Amino acid sequence: MRTLVVRLDSMGDVLVTGPAVRALAAGSDHVTFLAGPLGRTAAELLPGVDEVLCWEAPWVVADPGPVDPEAVDSLRDRVAEGRFDRAVIFTSFHQSPLPTALVLRLAGVPWIGAISVDYPGSLLDVRHVLEGPDDDLPEPERALSLARACGAELPEGDDGRLAIRPVRPPEHLPHPYVVLHPGTSAPARAWPAEHHRSTCTRLTELGFHVVVTGGPGERDLTAYVADGEAQDLGGLLDLEELAGVLAGAAAVVVGNTGPAHLAAAVGTPVVSLFAPTVPAVRWAPYGVRSVLLGDQGAPCRGTRALTCPVPGHPCLATVQPREVVGAVVDLCGYPDQSERFVS
Repeated sequence: MRTLVVRLDSMGDVLVTGPAVRALAAGSDHVTFLAGPLGRTAAELLPGVDEVLCWEAPWVVADPGPVDPEAVDSLRDRVAEGRFDRAVIFTSFHQSPLPTALVLRLAGVPWIGAISVDYPGSLLDVRHVLEGPDDDLPEPERALSLARACGAELPEGDDGRLAIRPVRPPEHLPHPYVVLHPGTSAPARAWPAEHHRSTCTRLTELGFHVVVTGGPGERDLTAYVADGEAQDLGGLLDLEELAGVLAGAAAVVVGNTGPAHLAAAVGTPVVSLFAPTVPAVRWAPYGVRSVLLGDQGAPCRGTRALTCPVPGHPCLATVQPREVVGAVVDLCGYPDQSERFVS
């Protein structure tokens, strides 16, 4: 059985499909993961994945260019070469699997399953429909429900949590350390940089070693947050190296962005600075100890806004550094386990 798994959006989106991928892999001889450019490296880390294909879908990316017939034809040809027996298309609730299903049908894939609110005609063999409370599941469970509708089950002993292939925590970082990851994929999900910087100072004063992480485009931000007190790893890590740093941490402070799910995948407790532009019930860190901070009833709730639509960014700006420090202590204690007062 050759299985094609499709998830065409971001790193976190790919990571939350991990349990479903493992279920499909349990009944497959070979699993190929078709990912978008933002999710490719995450797909390469998923257990059960044998091969990764990468393609940028103009019906998925946030800032798409025009549809290029030659690019679509190229994808069709690549899929046809794989001679897959089945494909399962994973999407978020606001995405349609049908454009992708059409390309896969044209490539000769004989059996396709997906969640779809729209009538699929002959494009899907399994149209898994989730409505009402059933469509308000954590994303890993939503994806796993599709895999089960397609006849797949997790292997015995698999707990259904997020996971990646084993990574090695770095030996050069002093323990215990806390990771601050101030960057986000959308400004609406960002906690103010000055709050991260103050949190870094407070944690250092309590005796924690602090490590600040971020991508190559976030070096100014990580340097500002670290402020010479913390170890600044901004722009220095690939995804596997970042996973190792997160795996070795006592806790991670991060917004609703891909590294939150990466932390969950390596089993590290998360202080989640969660803007309610998407529902926390679906997208909060899954399967690990966590503390959720942020006003989940704020006016931006459910808007999926990339830029905050409310002056002052109240859902997150009102969260104070002392609350974050308190959450870190609640999750992992103090560095020397002695009692101290968080003011």
